[in-house]
Amino acid sequence: MRPDFDVYLITDPRKTGGRDPKYVIAEAIKGGIRGVQLREKDLPTRRLLSLAADLRELTRKAGARLLINGRIDICLAVEADGVQIGKDSIPADIARGILGSDKIIGVSTHSLSEALMAQSQGADFITLGPIYHTESKAHYGAPLGIDMIKRVRESIEIPVFAIGGIKIDNINPLLEAGAYGIAMISAIIFARDIKDAAMEFVSKMKSFKERTT
Repeated sequence: MRPDFDVYLITDPRKTGGRDPKYVIAEAIKGGIRGVQLREKDLPTRRLLSLAADLRELTRKAGARLLINGRIDICLAVEADGVQIGKDSIPADIARGILGSDKIIGVSTHSLSEALMAQSQGADFITLGPIYHTESKAHYGAPLGIDMIKRVRESIEIPVFAIGGIKIDNINPLLEAGAYGIAMISAIIFARDIKDAAMEFVSKMKSFKERTT
């Protein structure tokens, strides 16, 4: 299932400034975010399940998509829209066999070979990064750079979301290189005014696509 969002917000409890993640996501949704990934790797399963259920209610009411990072069981339990598969998660083709064709499967990639593998295993989209430097992705190595987006886009057909160091003033080069969308954490959830930050990103994406279509 092709993603019907182009701004993809990823949660991180360390970047909320102490604010409740439900509040953070609710404000982001008010600002127009329609794609959310719940990524809370340190939460015990029952707390994660409770948070996922709350976010499922929020996103469903807003017509937004909710994907769960790595946890197929949580996705099924709360009837989320899909999962995000990481390098150490269950492979995308096995996830597809469990979830079926009506769920969205995103795969996190950091190279052309990983992007090709994700597509061959039936991913609906990939995140590719880090494109720019960011502390949260530093353990994946040096930034890939915009040229990597071009290389990947020339090699695969599924949508590519650029991730890593995304800011409002560096979006256009990513889109010009062929990125379908952008994925980020701190640029929105760490913002003082989450709703306004979300609106700015959504508006920037809309403006670019209106100019180029």
